[in-house]
Amino acid sequence: MTYDFHTHTFLSDGSSSPIELIRFAYAYGYKCIGITDHGSYSNLERVIGSVKKDCELAEKYWDIIAIPGIELTNIPAVSVDEMARSAKELGVRMVAVHGESIAEEVEEGTNLAAVKSEYVDMLAHPGLITSEEAMLAAKNDIYIEITKRVGHSLTNGRVVEVGRKAGVKFLLNSDSHNYPDLYRGDFQKEVALGSGLSIEEYNRIIDYNQKEFLKKIGYK
Repeated sequence: MTYDFHTHTFLSDGSSSPIELIRFAYAYGYKCIGITDHGSYSNLERVIGSVKKDCELAEKYWDIIAIPGIELTNIPAVSVDEMARSAKELGVRMVAVHGESIAEEVEEGTNLAAVKSEYVDMLAHPGLITSEEAMLAAKNDIYIEITKRVGHSLTNGRVVEVGRKAGVKFLLNSDSHNYPDLYRGDFQKEVALGSGLSIEEYNRIIDYNQKEFLKKIGYK
């Protein structure tokens, strides 16, 4: 059973509708999928409202946990906490922040703002994460992503090395932008091992972290 907390639909820069992406995830053996389209104040209400409807539809008829989320993307770092709170007030279950990936010109300070916010649940592809950022993530129970996304995955090894020392909780996400990007077979495990995680660390993510993350965002 695959748990994947970071995907995108045509509500931002993906190519599938939310229900279509959820359908393929279910067909590929997913137990849980998070729909986390890119967001800022310009589209929070529209995206969250639309995603919630398809997640509710999927859960009504299919045996899959479909989580309405948002990925706050390329916003001023100082606005992260306030915008994350606004997203939660609009009914989103999970707030991710687009971290300082080396593949994009994300504003410096975004990682730090994310791991300090009580309204942020996950920091996605944090790039050249620092020890301070990792320690704050661990302290504040903010999960750190290991990604299969081309470009963003270039620093997975750094994320594992720094995050491991700080004791952060990792998640293995696809950052899918269309259904062929979803995990299939053993590829999630291969991403983990290729990033420098041990078999024991991979098993901890699968057996513990994923379920604890669901509890954190309100799922029993």
